[in-house]
Amino acid sequence: MERMRGAILLALSLACLPAAEIDSQVQHGYADSSGVKIHYATIGSGPLLVMIHGFPDFWYSWRHQMPELAKTHQVVAIDQRGYNESDKPKGQENYDIKLLVADVVAVVRHFKRDKAVIAGHDWGGAVAWSVAMYAPEVVEKLIVLNLPHPRGLARELANNPAQQANSEYARKFQEDGAHKALTPESLAGWVTDSAARAKYVEALKRSDFEAMLHYYKQNYPRAPYREPAMPPPRVKAPVLLIHGLKDRYLLAGALNGTWEWVDNDLTLVTIPYAGHFVQQDAADLVTRAIAAWLKR
Repeated sequence: MERMRGAILLALSLACLPAAEIDSQVQHGYADSSGVKIHYATIGSGPLLVMIHGFPDFWYSWRHQMPELAKTHQVVAIDQRGYNESDKPKGQENYDIKLLVADVVAVVRHFKRDKAVIAGHDWGGAVAWSVAMYAPEVVEKLIVLNLPHPRGLARELANNPAQQANSEYARKFQEDGAHKALTPESLAGWVTDSAARAKYVEALKRSDFEAMLHYYKQNYPRAPYREPAMPPPRVKAPVLLIHGLKDRYLLAGALNGTWEWVDNDLTLVTIPYAGHFVQQDAADLVTRAIAAWLKR
């Protein structure tokens, strides 16, 4: 009875928890990925849900979703290598997608689980797709926000002038010394809430800008763009794909044909009024969509 009462009180406290206070409610820790420390913030209990942020972000990106999802899952939001409180190894080669996948697998193993729900946004979405393709044994379900399947993006870069133009930022990030033009304040400029923006500035001051751009230099397609000849490994897990249609960087055309690379069911949610940071632009809708999908 006491255990049940405690669980009810925890659920009520999480339901009433303002997103701005999530940082005071989580427990922090580190997973070891072949000597690289990966910082995480965790809340809740139950099946494991690992959430992966993108650029320029950190675990706090998921603050709006974590309280609700923690009612049914142990939510673990990580800092990717190079960001905030995770390690920042030197050298572009240390940010290869295979190592980013290994970081996520290390987090799952750290919690002594065989499988987890894997969720990612932006670069975290690219990593999430890659975990599902190259380490499918650890993926129970896959959730990706505003990052089309990598093969869809490659197709659009090769054939769609609009996507080529909208990827100009990535080509600039691939230039030598591009990190020198970045500041914490400029990178946090997209955050509309002033209190959250202050937390972003603090986290970005702890981050390594050169490491953050190594993601683009090591893994993002380079011009002249071509479609890969070999088909990608097929995704075996069920997939929830959420996309804010006002994304100026990743156009919705890359979503077409996603079902060609997924063997399981694919649920696509498009949000016309949301931009690239859909989990914040449409926080409540994204949270409800994920929670309902996980309960199927």
